[in-house]
Amino acid sequence: MAEMRTFRDAVSGWAGGGPGRTASDLAAHMGVRTAVLTEGLSDLAAVEALAARRGRDLAAEGVCVVPMGGATSVGRYAGLLGPSGLGLRLVGLCDERERRFFDRGLRRAGAPCQDVFVCAADLEDELLRALGTDRAEEIVRAEDELRAWQTFQHQPAQHGRPRHQQLKRFLGTKKGRKIRYGRLLAEALDPAQAPEPLDRLLRSL
Repeated sequence: MAEMRTFRDAVSGWAGGGPGRTASDLAAHMGVRTAVLTEGLSDLAAVEALAARRGRDLAAEGVCVVPMGGATSVGRYAGLLGPSGLGLRLVGLCDERERRFFDRGLRRAGAPCQDVFVCAADLEDELLRALGTDRAEEIVRAEDELRAWQTFQHQPAQHGRPRHQQLKRFLGTKKGRKIRYGRLLAEALDPAQAPEPLDRLLRSL
């Protein structure tokens, strides 16, 4: 796992304009064969947590989940990691509104587009619908954020909104919260209860 984080950091530096030798050497040394391109760190947390719930070690399987810091970076990452770069198989996980960036970026890199798994709204929405709001609130309580959650619900902008939508918005109101709950919500899922995009993604690896 530590080595895979090192590889991920090397890829990020490469995408930012640094040298690619370290990423190339690590990929060969570690036997990396597949890169799962995600928009951000909350997606990374959820994918790795659900894989672990299913007893899988993605790093040992040569799979690296790569958060790109936004869907608009997919062309850059696909070019570095795909057929014209390290030659890895590319798999994608994205929100519905970002699908066009993935399709365009993968085509430009000469990679197939059929392995992009799309969340109907976004991954947090998929996780909350799969888990249910009652169970999600239990997790908020266990994280000692019940008071913050109740205060948020009483804000004028939240009046009349469905609890599901309130929870989804709450996850994005504090730096790092979406990442933390991406992992926690995925860990709370029954392995057979996963949202369809995550389930199909893991089955494809």
